[in-house]
Amino acid sequence: MKILTVLTYYRPHTSGLTIYAERLAEAFAWRGHEVTVLTSHFDKSTPAQEIRNGVKIVRAPVLFRVSKGVIMPTFGWLAWKYVAESDVVQMHLPQFDAPGFATRARLLGKLSILTYHCDLLLPDGLFNWLVNQVVHFQNHSAALLADHIVTYTQDYADNSPFLSRYKHKLSPILPPVQLPPAQQSAIEGFAQKYNTAQNRPVIGMATRFASEKGVEILLEALPALFARYPNAQVLFAGQHQNVMGEEAYFARLAPQIREYEAQGKWRFLGTLNPAEMAAFYPNLDLLVVPSLNSTEAFGLVQIEAMMNNVPCVASALPGVRRPVQMTGMGKVAPIGDFAKLAESMLQILGDPAAYRRDPAEIARPYNPDSVAAEYEKLFARLKK
Repeated sequence: MKILTVLTYYRPHTSGLTIYAERLAEAFAWRGHEVTVLTSHFDKSTPAQEIRNGVKIVRAPVLFRVSKGVIMPTFGWLAWKYVAESDVVQMHLPQFDAPGFATRARLLGKLSILTYHCDLLLPDGLFNWLVNQVVHFQNHSAALLADHIVTYTQDYADNSPFLSRYKHKLSPILPPVQLPPAQQSAIEGFAQKYNTAQNRPVIGMATRFASEKGVEILLEALPALFARYPNAQVLFAGQHQNVMGEEAYFARLAPQIREYEAQGKWRFLGTLNPAEMAAFYPNLDLLVVPSLNSTEAFGLVQIEAMMNNVPCVASALPGVRRPVQMTGMGKVAPIGDFAKLAESMLQILGDPAAYRRDPAEIARPYNPDSVAAEYEKLFARLKK
């Protein structure tokens, strides 16, 4: 089967959406499908075309950016070419160009699937409001034209104003989660580098530094944590500088973070590759996901942590709360409530054995091969 995957940003951009798309595309290729990813050439250091892990990646030239979106003059022509060559068109939303691809798929008799990752909620301001309205219109247009919609959990679907309108053609499929095996030497090297043996407990946060991620909620919860555990430290894995659209947010929180950095209680690790992430998780006592709004639909890092027997505290957002609820490996804290976040962290750290489960059992349904198989079942059902 020829599968065309369409999304605005792909590697080297790092987000939950791009990681999902990459894992699924490579799983399709491993299962024998011919997979093409059509995306933007936002990073000029990458080639316009390449084949990586069996997946053909085609990057369209970017003329300029509008907020977090990109304008690609040749994207329409490329859309006709690659949709015509494909059996299935899989689009990752939110995405401005999705209606055009869904229209082409319908006109050319191709199966079209939307994978809806999250709502788009840009910061306040007239321009961002206009961008939100345009993207919402584009998403609804794509949803009307597409054959089917996939999202991570029924919990998120039931609580999403967007998805709740398309229940008649919607299926939840758990997301693909995968890490390379953790090498003991790498784990020990990480521990030595960041002094995790002495400075415990270690609280992890793995995400981009963005306003919807709730970094300030963790910062406000830390005094209670440090009062109980004076040697605790926070390790932040992910891009924290020059995050598109988040410069002002980082500048606002930077003074408080700098104080903790000076005390050795906060470390920025930068963006870690998969092998480094595999060494990161075993060095944690706890992972926090204090996200604030529906731009977060699940939190793949929770499953990565749980696969390493690390419990989590997640906010009570629809979808985000499900990994903890399904596994029992942690606590769910009210959205934006730093006192409850601190209380939940302290409860887990006080009795960690109560929140441990079998990592192999947790990992099984999230294996990319298993997720790709679920998509294949959906394709077969829709083609009947």
